[in-house]
Amino acid sequence: MPLTKSIFRKNCLKKMKNAPKESRFYRNAMINKQLMLELNNVKNARILFYYPLPFEADIRKTLNKMRKNCEILIPFMQDSSFKIVPFRLPLKKKNFGIYEAGNTIRNINKIDIAIVPAVGIATTKMQRVGFGKGMYDRFFSKLKKRPYTIFVQAQTCFTKENICDSYDIKCDLLLTPKNAIEPKEYNRLKIGKK
Repeated sequence: MPLTKSIFRKNCLKKMKNAPKESRFYRNAMINKQLMLELNNVKNARILFYYPLPFEADIRKTLNKMRKNCEILIPFMQDSSFKIVPFRLPLKKKNFGIYEAGNTIRNINKIDIAIVPAVGIATTKMQRVGFGKGMYDRFFSKLKKRPYTIFVQAQTCFTKENICDSYDIKCDLLLTPKNAIEPKEYNRLKIGKK
């Protein structure tokens, strides 16, 4: 039976949810270290972060550090997609167990950097396999300019099979607890660096 996106997603989610809890702190520390190295010199940028679910890579340490020099945004669920709102406390638990900041009347449609959780990666084009709702794909399709995109995986889960659709978003950098993988055709992050 050929590999499909839904079978691959199911296998990756199982791997994520069954990862040893004892090594979660180490895995998160390694991802935050790599993410901070990547964002170290970024200043005055708009950065879209995700607020992690319990089994996703916990990047809150980096999010809090970046608040000092950048405008931090997070998703706010709307219909079948989301809009982005400024990160501000308190956060409220919403659909799918996702924490969100309060809504805003601001219409923010330009971001410099997007940090996106990935369930799995199809390495043929470095495309993301997410949770199957298509929210990030719909959100990215509405942006005027594509941001520098960093995928973050709590557990490494790849396939060489071409299982993604043309609308599945691609990354400029993939971070896992063990690696930082950069597709050859993209340039290094230069947003806001001095």
